[in-house]
Amino acid sequence: MKLVLAFHGTRDPRGVAVCAQIADMVRAQVDVPVAVAYADVRQPDVRSVVDGPCVVVPVFLAAGYHVRVDIPEQIGPRPDVVLTSPLGLDAVPAVRDRLREAGFRRGDAVVLAAAGSSDARALATVRRAASMLGAAAVGYVATAVPRVSDVVAGFRGRRVAVASWLLAPGAFHGSLAGCGADVVAEPVGAHPLVVDVVLRKYYAALGGVLRSA
Repeated sequence: MKLVLAFHGTRDPRGVAVCAQIADMVRAQVDVPVAVAYADVRQPDVRSVVDGPCVVVPVFLAAGYHVRVDIPEQIGPRPDVVLTSPLGLDAVPAVRDRLREAGFRRGDAVVLAAAGSSDARALATVRRAASMLGAAAVGYVATAVPRVSDVVAGFRGRRVAVASWLLAPGAFHGSLAGCGADVVAEPVGAHPLVVDVVLRKYYAALGGVLRSA
C-alpha cells in the first residue's frame, strides 16, 4: 500500500532537500511506493498524490491547522486512504540528539524554540515536548508569544542552549541565529528516529487496514 509523506511545504531549497532525504531514507526500508506531498506552498499537493489506496503520514511536529483541517480536506471522503497522526512527541528524542550535537552542556538553560500556532492543541504539544526535553522555557518564532529572543534574554547570566522544534532549515530556523543563545541546535531534519516514527505509523495503519478487510 502506497505511503504518502505529507510535509508542510517550503520555498527554501534546504527544506525541500530535507523532505527528499527523509523520503529516500524511508524508501530504503520499505518495498512500497513512497511519495512526497505538500500541504501548502509547494506542489504536488496531497490531493494530487492521493490517487489510490494509501497511508498518509503527516511529517509534522504537532497537529495544527494543516494536520487537523487542510490535509483531511485535501484527501476528502476516501475510504481507501488512511491518515495517521503526525510525528508529534515521538520526535522529542531526535530533538534531544540535535541539541547534544550542537554542544549542549550539563547545566545549560534549555529553551525549546517552536514556530508557533494559532491552534491551542498544537501549542499544548510544544509545551509537553519542552517538559519531556527538560527545557526551562518555550519560545516562539512566529504566531505565538513569548518570542525566543525575549525568553533567552530572561536567562541573563546563564549559558543558554536553544533546542529546535522545527523540522527543516528555513526562515524560521534562520531567525534563531540572532536570538542571543550560546548554543542553537539544528532542526530535526532527516534524523533516523524520524524515519523510525514514520515507519511505525505506516505499519500500524496498514495493520488496521488488514484487520478490517
